[in-house]
Amino acid sequence: MCKNLDSTLLQTLTSTISDVVAEHVLHVLVTGGAGYIGSHAALLLLENGYRVTALDNLSRGNVGAIHVLQQNAIPGRFNFIKTDLSDLEDLHSVFSKNTFDVVMHFAGFAYVGESMEEPLMYFQQNTGNVVNLLDAMRVHNVNKFIYSSTCATYGDHDEMPITEETVQVPVNPYGRSKKLAEEIIKDYSDSNPQFSAAILRYFNVIGSDPQGRLGESPLPQYRKFGRITGACIDATLGRCDSIKIFGSNFPTHDGTCVRDYVHVSDLVDAHLAALKQLRPGAVQIFNVGTGKGVSVREFIAAWIKVTGKQVKVEVHKEKRPGDYSEVYCNPSKIEEELKWKAKFTNLEDSLATAWNWHKAHPNGYAVTDEISNGKQNYDEARQNL
Repeated sequence: MCKNLDSTLLQTLTSTISDVVAEHVLHVLVTGGAGYIGSHAALLLLENGYRVTALDNLSRGNVGAIHVLQQNAIPGRFNFIKTDLSDLEDLHSVFSKNTFDVVMHFAGFAYVGESMEEPLMYFQQNTGNVVNLLDAMRVHNVNKFIYSSTCATYGDHDEMPITEETVQVPVNPYGRSKKLAEEIIKDYSDSNPQFSAAILRYFNVIGSDPQGRLGESPLPQYRKFGRITGACIDATLGRCDSIKIFGSNFPTHDGTCVRDYVHVSDLVDAHLAALKQLRPGAVQIFNVGTGKGVSVREFIAAWIKVTGKQVKVEVHKEKRPGDYSEVYCNPSKIEEELKWKAKFTNLEDSLATAWNWHKAHPNGYAVTDEISNGKQNYDEARQNL
């Protein structure tokens, strides 16, 4: 009987080991995994059975987002590494200690106004760090790459909508830093026939996880550079006196600039679709947007309707440095080639997901809810990860 039991146990163990070996779980490195978009992408990957390592230096990311990912991951499927892409020694150490199949690169700086004030910092972060990351991938034989680019690489054009063939003439250091990174990726691809990449040019990202687990929560010191959603939230929650419109004489239907607002859940869905269609020797480029332009005035009106709260709106005739009048995309290429299509096409529905998260988290993520003594204590909490 003991022999039979031993034989049965051995067969079970052998079968289990074979199943584990046969089922290779793709391991995705998500840089900027504590950030707004990176954390949403990491959550989607975990939900779809991938193994995820989130890498972030936490200079702008949120500890609370990492905690959410830890809480929603199957044991052994999620890891967080605190390091900086500018530190080549640390970066190569991360790659030598892990076996990555894919890199999704979200880490970087994304404020147009800040880029006008600190252009060198933007080229270091958004361009130089791409070189570092590709070098680590080269040394450690990782050949699948998805890059977060931006519609800011196109600049200001009279003809709309924007297609992937539209000439790229960025008008600010942010856009130029991302365009240079795109060129570096293409050049590296030419040298490595095994390398496959997708460059996703985002339009303006809004919204939060529809289930309320993740949201957009920039650190206080960066709010002055922030996106329009952040300005609306701050005014609605009483963090500032009003929503400020910068630029009222753009050549648009109501004088304010026009943008294509894509929901963050749709955006990260596009990354998953791109991952499944990577091809060795190819760099695929896709616009990711809804194809619909919305003005700043229309955006604010929709926000007020969703929240049911009146806020003061200040209109400043002068535009912010680096801003352009109008940009929205033609998403037909990504719809046809990746079978991706935006689901959140109603602006009010998208804004409702953001408002719901901020109503539930008026001070941001849970870790910041518990810390009310300022940046020093917040930094201490980040060190505990």
